[in-house]
Amino acid sequence: MIPPQEASARRREIEDKLKQVSILSSFESRLMKLENSIIPVHKQTENLQRLQENVEKTLSCLDHVISYYHVASDTEKIIREGPTGRLEEYLGSMAKIQKAVEYFQDNSPDSPELNKVKLLFERGKESLESEFRSLMTRHSKVVSPVLILDLISGEDELEVQEEVPLEHLPEGVLQDVVRISRWLVEFGRNQDFMNVYYQIRSSQLDRSLKGLKEHFRKSSSSSGVPYSPAIPNKRKDTPTKKPTKRPGRDDTLDVETDAYIHCVSAFVKLAQSEYQLLMDVIPEHHQKKTFDSLIQDALDGLMLEGENIVSAARKAIIRHDFSAVLTVFPILRHLKQTKPEFDQVLQGTAASTKNKLPGLITSMETVGAKALEDFADNIKNDPDKEYNMPKDGTVHELTSNAILFLQQLLDFQETAGAMLASQETSSSATSYNSEFSRRLLSTYICKVLGNLQLNLLSKSKVYEDPALSAIFLHNNYNYILKALEKSELIQLVAVTQKTAERSYREHIEQQIQTYQRSWLKVTDYIAEKNLPVFQPGVKLRDKERQMIKERFKGFNDGLEELCKIQKAWAIPDTEQRDKIRQAQKNIVRETYGAFLHRYGSVPFTKNPEKYIKYRVEQVGDMIDRLFDTSA
Repeated sequence: MIPPQEASARRREIEDKLKQVSILSSFESRLMKLENSIIPVHKQTENLQRLQENVEKTLSCLDHVISYYHVASDTEKIIREGPTGRLEEYLGSMAKIQKAVEYFQDNSPDSPELNKVKLLFERGKESLESEFRSLMTRHSKVVSPVLILDLISGEDELEVQEEVPLEHLPEGVLQDVVRISRWLVEFGRNQDFMNVYYQIRSSQLDRSLKGLKEHFRKSSSSSGVPYSPAIPNKRKDTPTKKPTKRPGRDDTLDVETDAYIHCVSAFVKLAQSEYQLLMDVIPEHHQKKTFDSLIQDALDGLMLEGENIVSAARKAIIRHDFSAVLTVFPILRHLKQTKPEFDQVLQGTAASTKNKLPGLITSMETVGAKALEDFADNIKNDPDKEYNMPKDGTVHELTSNAILFLQQLLDFQETAGAMLASQETSSSATSYNSEFSRRLLSTYICKVLGNLQLNLLSKSKVYEDPALSAIFLHNNYNYILKALEKSELIQLVAVTQKTAERSYREHIEQQIQTYQRSWLKVTDYIAEKNLPVFQPGVKLRDKERQMIKERFKGFNDGLEELCKIQKAWAIPDTEQRDKIRQAQKNIVRETYGAFLHRYGSVPFTKNPEKYIKYRVEQVGDMIDRLFDTSA
């Protein structure tokens, strides 16, 4: 049996648990009721939210669609006013118009709005093209001659010089031009702006070169030397070196030559600079073609001027003005030196563009070789005309001209050698090198000198007096030898003729000996071998006295005649003149002194002063006045 207290406790415990169960059951029932009432509300809320989102999306889409209908009116003012000064805003409007065009094309191709925005887009594109042209036209400037000379002056410097920067367009303008270019390529689907670009830049390039040429003309007329602060006044074999003034050369010809050489260098530098600019503005796959078009006018102008120089050289050859043909030599040398840079600049251009410079070089080499050949023939065939011969036997103009021409060739040895090699058909010419060129030039110079010597021999026969003929040949041979020795010509001649110097000295000595024979008709009168032997203290017979008188008279007359004639002759070389006078003076004084010693005191006449007209010293003084019209 359970005790009453314990039973009572258990009952209370059971009652408490039943109460708890009842409470929980009631709570669960309430929860179920609450859930049954909330779930429909939640679902309704979700539906409402979804409906709201759909409405918002629909409204947004409507707004978006409606916005396309407003694009034309919203952007028309900006498009009408143009992109100047607000390019980014303008391109933003063009982007909106483009999207509107795409929308109407996809969704409402028959809508009148499509035509509106398409017309607006075309008008905007035209304004951008116009702005591109305007920016290029307004800001593309001709490069000044002084800046060009600074740009090409680096070719004169042995040390590396900083590149002179060229700003073809201001930085801000260039950025706008690039932006418009990229837009036109990407969205405008139009390549016309590339034609605009090359036409404007081509004009500036051409005008820059013409300005440089004009600068040379003006500078030469005022000071004689074009000025550039970056070009030092050094004598170097470079395109900016002012050609040495040549006697008999036309001043304007030197200026034209120098200007052309500078224009060739300037073209290369400016074309390189143009290509750098073009790479920023023109799409890559259009760059080579656009550049080819851009440089054509300037390049054609250079080539035409070069061909005009060739044409002028041909005419100069016809009239035997070989000094004028020398214009070709510095130009050809510079063209060949510049050709590697030329080829690099013209990479990727059309074959016809690349072949222009090689064609001009070939033309110049051909005309140069023709000039050299005709000059040698002209020296050989120069006519022997009495009116053309110097009356005093001095150096002939043909000799001085020939030597001058050969000396001028020294400045262009490699160029002249290449000209001669270009006409060679032998196998050795195909393996052309500088040594082969030097031998060809040496052979040519020897040929000219040989032709000159033959012609001088022929010319000398125009003189009736053999002594004057000898003086003429002496003067010319001596002039040639001295000119060879003063320049590199003697070394060049020695490449193929090692005995040339000795040969000229022998020729000179032979002519001196021939001249000295002219005095035999004077000294023979008093030469000891032709005199009779007289016994001292024995009275002279009439026949003997007469013979002595004739000897004195013959000597006096001969001396006076020769001195009178030969005083008017010329020996320009003072060293040679003194040498010939001294040698002749020694011979005559010695012979006359011996004759005078023997017969001066012999009583062969009652009037000794009539026959003994001169003392030995006087005879020497007379000979000292030979070859001197002022004495």
